Amino acid sequence: MSELTREETEALIQEVLEVYPDKARKDRAKHLAVNDQSIEQSKKCITSNRKSLPGVMTVRGCAYAGSKGVVWGPIKDMIHVSHGPIGCGQYSRAGRRNYYVGTTGVDTFGTMNFTSDFQEKDIVFGGDKKLARLISEIETLFPLHKGISVQSECPIGLIGDDIEAVSKKAAKEIDKPIVPVRCEGFRGVSQSLGHHIANDSIRDWVLDKRDGQPFAATPYDVSIIGDYNIGGDAWASRILLEEMGLRVVSQWAGDGTLAEIEMTPKVKLNLLHCYRSMNYISRHMEEKYGIPWLEYNFFGPTKIAESLRAIAAHFDDHIKEGAERVIARYQPTMEAVIAHYKPRLQGKTVMLYVGGLRPRHVIGAYEDLGMQVIGTGYEFAHNDDYDRTIKEMGNATLLYDDATGFELEEFIKRMKPDLVGSGIKEKYVFQKMGIPLRQMHSWDYSGPYHGYDGFAIFARDMDMAISNPCWSKQTPPWKKQPESGDSAAPSEAGELKKVA
Repeated sequence: MSELTREETEALIQEVLEVYPDKARKDRAKHLAVNDQSIEQSKKCITSNRKSLPGVMTVRGCAYAGSKGVVWGPIKDMIHVSHGPIGCGQYSRAGRRNYYVGTTGVDTFGTMNFTSDFQEKDIVFGGDKKLARLISEIETLFPLHKGISVQSECPIGLIGDDIEAVSKKAAKEIDKPIVPVRCEGFRGVSQSLGHHIANDSIRDWVLDKRDGQPFAATPYDVSIIGDYNIGGDAWASRILLEEMGLRVVSQWAGDGTLAEIEMTPKVKLNLLHCYRSMNYISRHMEEKYGIPWLEYNFFGPTKIAESLRAIAAHFDDHIKEGAERVIARYQPTMEAVIAHYKPRLQGKTVMLYVGGLRPRHVIGAYEDLGMQVIGTGYEFAHNDDYDRTIKEMGNATLLYDDATGFELEEFIKRMKPDLVGSGIKEKYVFQKMGIPLRQMHSWDYSGPYHGYDGFAIFARDMDMAISNPCWSKQTPPWKKQPESGDSAAPSEAGELKKVA
């Protein structure tokens, strides 16, 4: 479908909301909006970071997922214990494709699952002794680990286990850092609070461990924060920074180490990739150590060039010349990529529903290929995320916060984008409608998508998804003819029925 007018988009929102009971309709209306680039603050048009309505199909995660699955999990030389029943650890193990270098089980542990495996008796009598025993076993079996984080699951907070006391005592016994993280899943409204809790635990238990120690600094020391190296993203980013003359002292959490985190307060500039998950620790370092931070976007050549120049502006002419040299070096390659794929993708429309930074950061990469993002939304955003999104999206495009399964399906049925970029939970729903979907959390087992190297892969993957001939063989539900006697089959327009 081509672009909708503002009036048409507003009518679409009202039509989708019509099926809800009055109270739910009033609540959900605050989370759906028509974009208006003239607005400076998103709170005037959309509400975010609120509890999901009971009964709707939210795709959010929990605080444990935000801490263990996003911030702490990728730190490769530490062992991250899922403290509680085994299910949370097993479900979250190795799902995000955080690539790392090392020998798994010897000096790196990113894809392994360590759990205290809570049982009923642990709920009744407490799990402190079990946690202490587990830490002792880890030290015996994996002596090359550099530290342990204890990621609390829901039962730990409910029964009141003192993981801080256990961690302090065990840390003295093994002479390594042990970080308790109070990230029980019931805390907050989504995984976003887990990010914040994880940032706070890094602040309180890790970041100041090398304060006052000697460090061979250079004028060009930077850190990469909030890149989780999905499919090798951080590697594709780091190479550009090093080519322009910067020294990357630390990179976390993807392929990062505990020592790198400890050295981060020594750098001159923190480069923040995922604002949502790591802005807290960046602001802390700015306040305590005076280190400025900069959010950058390495999706697509246009945004990469803008970000490289913005980064270089913090340094002298040597780095500024380096940035221009890097941009010029890769420009012919990018022009060739665009010349190949843009004629195949020009005018194609995209709808996004992801987490973190992607609902706004990938818009420029699609636009480099001649594509248009006609709807975007976040699973767990705050209003400062939407503040940054308003200017990236076109006027009258659709914004949706914590969209329910029903809302997302109806929006996509009506707007009929050529491509959906979302998560694994949405993938097969829309593919069965005959709409191609790229999994934009973990790049559908592809990647990297960051940097100049990543853009070539991004363009190939989007073309591969859209141009696959299989979609013409699928008949979406709204085009199926009703069978005899089946009065409930959906019409071409996707008729909605009000919920009692």
